[in-house]
Amino acid sequence: MQFGTKRQSTTFPGLRGWAGLAILSLALAGVFALLLAVSRIPGVENTLLWPLDFFNKGLVIHVVFSFIVWFLSVFGAILSIATVRLGGVSGLLEKILLIIAYASTVMLFAPSFMNRGEATLNNYIPAITDPLYYSGLVALGGSLGIMALRLLVAFSTSAGRWRQPFCFGALVAAFLYLLALAVFTVTGVSLAGEDFSYEFNEAMFWGGGHTLLYVNLSLQFIALGTLLSLVTGTSCSVYGKSTTMAYVLLAATATLGLYVTISYAPDHDLYWSLFTNLQFGMAIPSLLFGFPLLMSIISVRKTNGHLPWHQPVFLCLALSPVVFAAGGLLGLFVDGADTRTPAHYHGVIAGINLSFMGLFYGLFLPLLGRDLKPSRAVNAQVWMYGGGQLLASLGLFMAGGYGTPRKIAGEAQNLNEIGAVVGMYLNGIGALIAISGGVMFIWMIARSLLRSPQQSVETSIDNNKTF
Repeated sequence: MQFGTKRQSTTFPGLRGWAGLAILSLALAGVFALLLAVSRIPGVENTLLWPLDFFNKGLVIHVVFSFIVWFLSVFGAILSIATVRLGGVSGLLEKILLIIAYASTVMLFAPSFMNRGEATLNNYIPAITDPLYYSGLVALGGSLGIMALRLLVAFSTSAGRWRQPFCFGALVAAFLYLLALAVFTVTGVSLAGEDFSYEFNEAMFWGGGHTLLYVNLSLQFIALGTLLSLVTGTSCSVYGKSTTMAYVLLAATATLGLYVTISYAPDHDLYWSLFTNLQFGMAIPSLLFGFPLLMSIISVRKTNGHLPWHQPVFLCLALSPVVFAAGGLLGLFVDGADTRTPAHYHGVIAGINLSFMGLFYGLFLPLLGRDLKPSRAVNAQVWMYGGGQLLASLGLFMAGGYGTPRKIAGEAQNLNEIGAVVGMYLNGIGALIAISGGVMFIWMIARSLLRSPQQSVETSIDNNKTF
């Protein structure tokens, strides 16, 4: 799928770096998933080179790379594109930030192979109590923080270009991200002098982690709006007052989190309860964005007489909100103790991931002159990942309804009910299908990023107002 009028790929010098970091993070998450499986082999812990407590540490790294690093790298790519569109300078500073971001990945995974520190499976950003690991988080978060600030500087001189939907969404996401950094900073100051522990990490990442959820949702809005524009080739109704209000509500509600942090972090009960309640602040913005999106997709069918299911960009556009909504609905029934909780967040995360996959197919690769031609393999990848994740989430939810505990494996799950057994089988089958789709995505995108550009980039990114 093409993107508009001819320009050179060097227009976006930082894009390839952020896209590469995103794919690298998924690949590393896959490697650690494999190492986790190996670590369960009886006796492997007694081998000479196998680090102590690797399973828990490896699980931390797997989650961080498949969720935190992956999401923030896509965020970096969006910031890079938006900055150029607003007339900002992309050069040496972004190269330095990319080097820091890539170096942070080494600082994050290295502690898992060291016999020091312990893994803490706390909420949002699980951690290893090692200074090197925390340094990696600071390096990654700080590099994206400077990217966000750079976008705001470009906004101040953009002469109205910020009104373009893609740029407006990126500005909101940048604001939300800087807000999350502020929450982390205030919490960190309040915890100064405390020893690294599960309790420290739970308090440290509670408020900022909640705020990052708002960032993630804003990124999905950007991605889905962009995919819709690519499918229709026109500015769509999804960019009306309803979507603007969705962004405004996201920013306003998330700002309350900073007030909660300043007032109550880290020990007051209200710090924990109010942030828990703030998660419901994402419901109305999701509906304000989702309903016009649905109407716009329906209008595509009315206009063309059919929906373009043969296009991978459209598949991502259609499946992402379905899987995301399924995960959101499952979240209405969670209690935190059983597998209904991971059923909820796996569905939500998978929905966002599908929208990001569409960005790679429809935006990132074409801007780099490395776009993939639509094919059965690409379409199969999207169906496998989306369908597999949906099946896995429904299986987890079914098992959780019979009391299957979360964060437990093997015989300790006590699968005495047939419904729980069936649910876990569905989860396993769905997970295998989704993993296969994920591996296909990593392979295809990595090959495209590593090859030389095959063409001048087709893009109307500076002149076209479609997104």
